[in-house]
Amino acid sequence: MRHGTTLLAVLVLVGCATLPPPDSGTIAGRLALQVDAHQDRPAQSLSAGFDLRGTAERGELRLSTPLGTTLAAAFWGPGEARLATPQGERRFDDLDALSRDAFGESLPLRALPDWLRGRPWTGASVPAQPLQPGPGFRQLGWTIDLSSFDAGRLLVSRTGPPGARLRVLLDSAP
Repeated sequence: MRHGTTLLAVLVLVGCATLPPPDSGTIAGRLALQVDAHQDRPAQSLSAGFDLRGTAERGELRLSTPLGTTLAAAFWGPGEARLATPQGERRFDDLDALSRDAFGESLPLRALPDWLRGRPWTGASVPAQPLQPGPGFRQLGWTIDLSSFDAGRLLVSRTGPPGARLRVLLDSAP
């Protein structure tokens, strides 16, 4: 009887458990971002390990050194975004404002969870256009090249101005 009561309690708890949003699992790997010089801003580059959790609506992106030291962490949800660095935490109205502050340029961070899964972001105001020829698509002024996606690699690029390239090596294909 005792085992039956324990089993019933476990089943009730499992039945009440909240499931995470679809595709909210962690995507991890390495990234290299290059933003070309433009007007009075110098070229910028960043290379880091990353862990991305969540969706365009709510999530977090952590960037780290090869030794695992956190360089920065971005957290977002409805109506807010936060950037935490060793120098402190800053708050922004959205991810566009956060990326403009961090990189001097608005980068499509809300689209990143979908793009890293090899698919267009459904929240974009304009539908994605397929690449001709080859696997991938164009969205929000960016080209998402999926020709090496099966090997865990993708290239996200924009001709500009300023030009920008994000090279990603995933720990495992999502």
